[in-house]
Amino acid sequence: MNKSSIKPGTGGFMNPKNILLEIGIEKGTKVADFGSGAGYFTIPLAQVVGDEGKVWAVDVLRSALEIIESKAKIEQLFNIETVRGNLEMLGGSRLKEKSADVILLANILFQSRKHSEILEEAKRVMKDDGKLVIIDWVPEWCHLLGPGQPGAGQLVPEELAQKEAEVVGFKLKRKFSPGTYHYGLIFEK
Repeated sequence: MNKSSIKPGTGGFMNPKNILLEIGIEKGTKVADFGSGAGYFTIPLAQVVGDEGKVWAVDVLRSALEIIESKAKIEQLFNIETVRGNLEMLGGSRLKEKSADVILLANILFQSRKHSEILEEAKRVMKDDGKLVIIDWVPEWCHLLGPGQPGAGQLVPEELAQKEAEVVGFKLKRKFSPGTYHYGLIFEK
């Protein structure tokens, strides 16, 4: 990848707004952004769902949530609620049962060894007619994660992510391509 091929605001890996269109995020949608980090998806989500929608940015790091709060203030987005939570335990997101239309797990599975716990929490929070979206690294691209980041041994291949979600009770609805370096899976209950 050369610098000229990187689109502004995408980090060169994914274009969040295009992905949100691809997965069907609309005005009024209630979305839980599990492992939101500094808001790579949270801010575009809030813009797309509008005032009628809601975005819960859930992360274990208070510093990441503070960055989202600052960005939201600058963008005048009032539909974001930051939640400090531990996704590796049932109830750890601190969100109400069946409260979200969409649960987004973007680049989170590779950071944990407790996939089934995260998926169980997603299932608890997701409405019966909702969807779970998993976006994660294609293992062949692990060298792009940079120094100090997990190696290929910690990345979760697409087939394993699908199997783990199905074991918890999700059904694969479809696959999509969020970009060259990631895979995308959409599940329903």
